Amino acid sequence: MTTATTTADDRNRYRPDPSVLTALKTPRILTREVLAGLVVALALIPEAISFSIIAGVDPKVGLFSSFVMAVTIAFVGGRPAMITAATGAIALVIAPVAREYGMDYFIATVLLAGVLQIVLAVLGVAKLMRFIPRSVMVGFVNALAILIFMAQLPELIGVPWMVYPLVAVGLAIMVFMPKITKVIPAPLVSIALVTAAVVIFAINVPAVGDKGELPRSLPELFIPSVPLTWETLTIIAPYALAMALVGLMESLMTAKLVDDVTDTHSNKTRESWGQGVANLVSGFFGGMGGCAMIGQTMINVKASGARTRISTFLAGMFLLILIVVLGDIVAIIPMAALVAVMIMVSVGTFDWHSIKPSTLKRMPKSETTVMVITVAVVVATHNLAVGVVVGVFVASVMFVRRVAHLIDVRREVTEHLGEARAYYTVEGQLLFASSNDLTTMFEYADDPERVVIDLTKSHIWDASTVAALDAIETKYEQHGKTVEFIGMNDYTTAFHARLTGGLGNGH
Repeated sequence: MTTATTTADDRNRYRPDPSVLTALKTPRILTREVLAGLVVALALIPEAISFSIIAGVDPKVGLFSSFVMAVTIAFVGGRPAMITAATGAIALVIAPVAREYGMDYFIATVLLAGVLQIVLAVLGVAKLMRFIPRSVMVGFVNALAILIFMAQLPELIGVPWMVYPLVAVGLAIMVFMPKITKVIPAPLVSIALVTAAVVIFAINVPAVGDKGELPRSLPELFIPSVPLTWETLTIIAPYALAMALVGLMESLMTAKLVDDVTDTHSNKTRESWGQGVANLVSGFFGGMGGCAMIGQTMINVKASGARTRISTFLAGMFLLILIVVLGDIVAIIPMAALVAVMIMVSVGTFDWHSIKPSTLKRMPKSETTVMVITVAVVVATHNLAVGVVVGVFVASVMFVRRVAHLIDVRREVTEHLGEARAYYTVEGQLLFASSNDLTTMFEYADDPERVVIDLTKSHIWDASTVAALDAIETKYEQHGKTVEFIGMNDYTTAFHARLTGGLGNGH
């Protein structure tokens, strides 16, 4: 009965609002989803080409990967309206495979990464998200905004001067148009008007076509020709595991961010195996694989207001149509128009509240430090996963340090039935960080022969604490005194009884 209730609750918790059916029946919502998908598709093209160059493969590999992954995740993913496609983080991780071993090994790595992501999903990797503190999440978001902005700088340095007024016009349209109407996404209007201005006035500025040649055919099935040997596995496994972990971490963090933006819940376990399935399908069509894209997702959800899987599906379909059918038109879109969109996304993504003086004054210094370290590591390494891992580690160390100083030991010498006794009250969480100091807080030589240690207001968390209590008991015995531990809760009593005397430094 309980299982059925839980399953029903989960279905209600993860039920999308609006649903795909509702969106299809409501012209206003459907229009919004369709236009949002078009905007994302336009923004995906230069990014996918750039990431292909980073990975050292043909531009069509990144473009087809983005199409296949967006369409696949629309059906199998756990987070509606999130965009999955070829990404820079994945490109950086697996670039050495293409460079050193060739395309077949490269695709084999993508396929293995997909399998590993499905395995990790089954093992419950999504549940680890709860261990990521808010300060790391804020650092992740801020670092992401900085990286999105930094990625636009090459398009703003050493370019014709007309790029700057075009970017400014694009930004102005996106700032002021939502105040007039939100029927058509402002980024789409911005791209259209800036492109029209460039064509009408024959302005010579860098365009999408300059990034690389767009493919003219549909993606084909690709089975990598690699020997199924242990040697092959040793070559691709490290890269595949790194790709799987980076992809899952970035996707789950992005899903959590979209949850916050839309005030909804999403199924992170389904999203995890959905990412694996999308990478498998991408690999079988010769794609480079990828993960959730924070920039494009923010365009879709925040700038365009999309909320359903329709926008994700159409982003992939529009991408294919744009590159295969309308490639010549897409090629003339100025990079300035897309740069303006991405700058707007970076400004909208950054958590400006987190750096306000009033916020910094109220926030504990340790939380601010964790946020800054996360940002610094991500920006320095250009790897979101590394930054998050370092941030979680620093947050954990700071938490343990804080907890270590939250124990208090009070001593009182009283008469009990005509016999003097030392009565100690221990208060706080006892774990490896705090229990090391615990042994120094007792008056072994000066205490009377009977000692009582009250643990009512404390809790034993690990073997280090049991070893410390054993050491305290041993020290008193060496002085010919007896110790009685009282007030342990049920868990502490059972834990202490199981380990005491068997840790090597007891009595």
